[in-house]
Order: sequence, then C-alpha cells, then structure tokens
Amino acid sequence: MNIEKIENLINKIPDYPKPGILFYDISTLIFNKDAFSSCINYLAEIASNYEFDHIASIDARGFIFGSALAYKLDKGLIMIRKKGKLPGKVISHTYELEYGSDTLEINVDAKEKKIALVDDLLATGGTASAAINLIEKSGGFACCFFSIIQLDFLKGFKKINIPTETLIHY
Repeated sequence: MNIEKIENLINKIPDYPKPGILFYDISTLIFNKDAFSSCINYLAEIASNYEFDHIASIDARGFIFGSALAYKLDKGLIMIRKKGKLPGKVISHTYELEYGSDTLEINVDAKEKKIALVDDLLATGGTASAAINLIEKSGGFACCFFSIIQLDFLKGFKKINIPTETLIHY
C-alpha cells in the first residue's frame, strides 16, 4: 500500500483531547492489515540505513509500531512508559506536551546500547526529547527517531538532535 493510501486512513479528530487540538487517530490505520503491514515495511526499509542494537518505543501508541518493527528486524525492545507503569529501578523525566505535562520512565537496562526510538507521531518534540533524555541517562545512545506522522508546523524535529525519519508529514 502506498503512503498516500495510508495517510487517507488517518482520522483527524478536532478538539481532542482538549479544545484547539487536532488529534491524528491511527486506529483505522492499524485496523487495516495491509496499511499496518506497509507501515512496518516502510519503517524497516528506512531503518536499514541505520545501525542500532535495540528499539525503544514510547507508551502507548509507540508500542504498536515499535514492537512490530523490533520483531521484523529481530531486535530487542525497550519500553518507555508513563510514570508508575514499570517495576524495578527506573529513571524518570517530566516534560511539557502541547496539551499539558507528563512523566516518562525507563528501566536502567540500556547501557552501552545504540537505540532507535519509535513513536506514532512527532509533534512538539517534547515526548521524543524526554525519551532521548531517558535513554542517555540510562547509559544508552539514541541514534535515530522513526515515526508514522510528523507535524512539521510544530517543529518538533528541531528539538531533538538525532536524525528523524517519518512516513507522513502534515
């Protein structure tokens, strides 16, 4: 399936989760097996240009794409979760979103690993930047960021200092 057909499956929901926010809903994209499979194949093709040991994905929609990509590439998966969702020793980072603030956590297991970061969407760069911060604090190195959607007008790609690759730009 080509990128244009995949893009047409993304629902745009106005005023969600708060007034003034346009939410890009990937539910119909992942419901369509051909679109979902195509997204993973496109990401795998992009990923072939980078060297990394593991994939880290961000709670919660990042898990969808990060897990499938890790499986396809035969890589381990590191979960970056919302506060209180990971057992054991964790490192935390609080950051601002376009509609509030949040805290992410990572287990202390990324030492000396080159890590590709995967999420569904890159908007302001706050979540990606927090995830990169966590990877580095845990002793890892974030080498690249992959997403399905990038909101270019929010310039989040400028906030993170690693190469970004995305399938669909708005």
